[in-house]
Amino acid sequence: MKLTIATFLSLDGVMQAPGGPDEDRSGGFEHGGWSYPYSDEDMGQAVDGWFEAADAFLLGRKTYEIFAAHWPHVTDEANQVATKLNRLPKYVASRTLDKVEWNNSTLLDGDAADAVAKLKGERGNELQVHGSGNLAQTLIKHGLIDEYRLFSYPVVIGSGKRLFADGAVPAALKLVDTKTTGSGIVISTYQPAGALEHGSFALDDQ
Repeated sequence: MKLTIATFLSLDGVMQAPGGPDEDRSGGFEHGGWSYPYSDEDMGQAVDGWFEAADAFLLGRKTYEIFAAHWPHVTDEANQVATKLNRLPKYVASRTLDKVEWNNSTLLDGDAADAVAKLKGERGNELQVHGSGNLAQTLIKHGLIDEYRLFSYPVVIGSGKRLFADGAVPAALKLVDTKTTGSGIVISTYQPAGALEHGSFALDDQ
């Protein structure tokens, strides 16, 4: 399976608590729900399209708990996101959870990177990560992500958890698709493009 990650980002790279005030207040974060004012039909269509391609989901503990508290209560069969999340396999990377009770959920055993590498070897279309900041950084560090789908919102937050935090592994990415929603969200799709390269604009010695 191809491992993809989709996440909402502010222009300064913050991914913390886009969906609601109480989603994640860790670190004293007070700006939860910052993505809500920009939700529109274009954004919904992009999300539905990506969920349609999912064969399984990979979630960190906090995102799993947020999703498990919400999506089982959405029972509209026409809701693509709810239908996929409630029916498909969900793999949870956590060092603190003892069990997971949401339908078709499984706790990963042992090292998360090793477990995910094995999952990628199974048959299927996409293994999707949504949110899950700490897990995402582990996957980035081990070069396991095949495609990044980034929703960049026209806001600056100034503090909070970032997808590419300090210490992220330097790397090049290739832009393979981009679109803009009516509310101003820039949706960019990137694939890994090898190591970060360097150069100089300095003039050659005369």
